[in-house]
Amino acid sequence: MSLVVFTAAVGMFLAPGGFTTIDPITAAIAILCIAIGAGASGAINMWYDRDIDQHMLRTRNRPLPAGRLVPEEALAFGVVLSIGSVAAMAHWVNAISSVLLAATILYYVFIYTVWLKRRTPHNIVIGGASGALPPVIGWAAVTGDVSIDAVLLFAIILLWTPPHTWALA
Repeated sequence: MSLVVFTAAVGMFLAPGGFTTIDPITAAIAILCIAIGAGASGAINMWYDRDIDQHMLRTRNRPLPAGRLVPEEALAFGVVLSIGSVAAMAHWVNAISSVLLAATILYYVFIYTVWLKRRTPHNIVIGGASGALPPVIGWAAVTGDVSIDAVLLFAIILLWTPPHTWALA
């Protein structure tokens, strides 16, 4: 999650005018919404993967497979935080960054977690789009739009994600 927050902040910094054109409180709210949205989608991912997480050494001690959380509560927590982060972004930042945050959460949960993760070893290549969107969200929070420069930031992260992830695997 720290990488998500960092790249969102970089997107805000690199946007025209950077942090000088956005109110510091609005910038902080945007970063907080992005962090909460990332955490929420991670909670939903862990809820969905709890059956396989209990069999993997790296993930078996997570709260759900270890039995420290009730699955339905974890799912509700993730859904409520997802909706709350998107609504807060729309209310206090702007509509485009809210739509991008919602798209990121939905992509991570449904495309990466549900559809790709268990079906193809290429899940990181395609699913990496959700991890590449935070700098675009940060950019949109500052400018209220998405330019080719923001798309370039997306492409850089998207192309960097597979080798980075495979090196850690």
